[in-house]
Amino acid sequence: MRPRRFLPAGPLKGRIRVPGDKSISHRSIMLGALAVGETRVTGLLEGEDVLATAAAMRAMGATVERTGEGAWSVHGVGVGALLQPQRPLDMGNSGTSTRLLMGLIASHPITATFTGDASLSKRPMGRVIDPLSQMGASFEASEGGRLPLILKGASPAVPITYRLPVASAQVKSAVLLAGLNTPGITTVIEPVPTRDHSERMLRGFGAELDVDIEPDGTRVISVRGEAELRPQVIDVPGDPSSAAFFLVAALITPGSEVVIENVGLNPTRAGLVDVLRQMGGHIEELNPREVGGEP
Repeated sequence: MRPRRFLPAGPLKGRIRVPGDKSISHRSIMLGALAVGETRVTGLLEGEDVLATAAAMRAMGATVERTGEGAWSVHGVGVGALLQPQRPLDMGNSGTSTRLLMGLIASHPITATFTGDASLSKRPMGRVIDPLSQMGASFEASEGGRLPLILKGASPAVPITYRLPVASAQVKSAVLLAGLNTPGITTVIEPVPTRDHSERMLRGFGAELDVDIEPDGTRVISVRGEAELRPQVIDVPGDPSSAAFFLVAALITPGSEVVIENVGLNPTRAGLVDVLRQMGGHIEELNPREVGGEP
């Protein structure tokens, strides 16, 4: 093989916008479908996983429409008013859609069948089935707690205090979402912090949610049920993981100056920014703000 020589092309200059954050995109559709009124979303990540969430919420009565590139309108039905889906909910390859929607449905008086592709059907759902069963939901799952499975929601569901045996933002979110339509207070105890998009966005939509931090760092998250969520206008922030490549490229190329627009700075996701600053990188935040509870 002949040796090749690569020369630098010079400093990086300009403005870019990275794709929308997938976690926030999922929750924007779900919570918008549970709010009373119209939620408008821009910057939505229009990947197959998020589209599976949108299709499921349509199947349960919400009006979810694409109005432009990354722009969506969601007319919600209100907490407690999800309708019986008339066909199985196809989750494709989206574990996030599956686990969070299981939480939503668990406290509604409906029965839903969850299906997925070959890959998703190999993933066990037992960690979600366990707490939701404690709340009164019942399941008929394939061997090993896998898809396809049938979930029969409880009405009314039973509020629980659940300590996560393994750190999992999806299990935490499923229990909190089930708690939205459960009388009383549902509590999740989180010994090891995980990403907190659900907590922030639930508050942003108007849910009564409290987070207490114990001396050892354990987080105790409580949501009051039978909530009435308010519609929001959400510009989904750019995915910080996608922004990381451009941050590093600009910092290691002398003379570079790059503006990455509308990037999410959720503290549970933006640790790389802190590390790069500690290493001497100059990163400036322009126009910091919160949208739908997210920084």
